[in-house]
Amino acid sequence: MLEPVMHILKQKNIILASGSPRRKELIENIGLKVSLCPSLFEENLDPKSFATFSEFVEETALQKVLEVDDRLKNQSHKPDVVIGADTMVTLDGELFGKPTTELSGRTHTVYTGVVVKSFDEIVKFTEKTNVVFGEMDDEQIRGYIATGEPMDKAGGYGIQGVGGTFVERVEGDYFTVVGLPLYRLCSVLYNMFKHQK
Repeated sequence: MLEPVMHILKQKNIILASGSPRRKELIENIGLKVSLCPSLFEENLDPKSFATFSEFVEETALQKVLEVDDRLKNQSHKPDVVIGADTMVTLDGELFGKPTTELSGRTHTVYTGVVVKSFDEIVKFTEKTNVVFGEMDDEQIRGYIATGEPMDKAGGYGIQGVGGTFVERVEGDYFTVVGLPLYRLCSVLYNMFKHQK
């Protein structure tokens, strides 16, 4: 998808407003060089103060991008593109965090909001994916928690690791669950740079 603009993007200083090695790896796997710069934005927005979960994750991603862009703009090699993302998991319309039996045999929804900023242009979007877990017993859940894998993950599991063994099916973009919806991100980048020579 990005091949027609890859020669342009490869010359850009692309910053990921994140400390996530998973998101960095996703971008690098499509052939782009990206630098991590974790945002100092204090993630203290109240999801209940937003009309939708999509608005919440987009605003959180936007604040991450704006903080990083502002911090780096006076450096000698300022960013050409800043990408930020925020992921949350909901179960029965409520924010969900820790791995418990609540996910067993049920469908939950993963929202990933993404913001791409290139100079004065800002594009925001959210992807939503439903994930169906198979049945799990307490022993399986305790064993998974003991691996340490779920402790820093939205929803309390990592689909790309051991947590993926509990997933019966995914309805939507798998990469939304990992934390960076690649199809939409690449569409945005293509549209931003397709008119540049």
